[in-house]
Amino acid sequence: MPFREINSKMVEATVIPGQKMFSQRGAMLAYRGEVSFTPNIQGGQGGVMSMIGRRMANEATPLMTVEGNGTVMFGHGGHHIQVINLAGDTLYVEADRLLAFDGTLQQGTMFMGSQGGVMGMVRGQVTGQGLFTTTLKGHGAVAVMAHGGVIELPIAPGRDVHVDPQAYVAHHGDVRNKLSTALGWRDMVGRGSGEAFQLELSGSGAVYVQASEEKL
Repeated sequence: MPFREINSKMVEATVIPGQKMFSQRGAMLAYRGEVSFTPNIQGGQGGVMSMIGRRMANEATPLMTVEGNGTVMFGHGGHHIQVINLAGDTLYVEADRLLAFDGTLQQGTMFMGSQGGVMGMVRGQVTGQGLFTTTLKGHGAVAVMAHGGVIELPIAPGRDVHVDPQAYVAHHGDVRNKLSTALGWRDMVGRGSGEAFQLELSGSGAVYVQASEEKL
């Protein structure tokens, strides 16, 4: 179900009979038509195991199931919104950044240690994100939230991308990540820029970076 961008902080989705979508609770701004919003206790399309994974990840971001026939406008907290279209691949994104997404997408969780080993776990501690991250897989659209807008940076073999962990929003594709250190003379004398750690992403895909180091 495609999203239509109304402006940088609002999107509109068309709800079709027989198809459902999920949104963060409190994200509905207005709607037209016969549309229902019900609390989702199973964590989305992933069912009970997705719910368990989200609880283990301490990702208690509640979801609503959206169904019916009409259009719904979404936005939340004045955050900038980026629409990402998936064509069979997997999106890795923190649960609290999800605004709304197609119900056809399979939701799950991934242990960060499986991408980057121990450094993957360290990344979770440094960024303030959990040791798990949310995954969405399949064909469909996802609307994610960020501070100050988002830029998509392509990742290709031999063209790794280094990102400030606090500015990381999401990534998709066949991408590996690891945390690297970038200690300079300012860090050595105690006047560090706060960028002593960098998230290094390699492989084939794309990473989404926000124009801020602020958490949602």
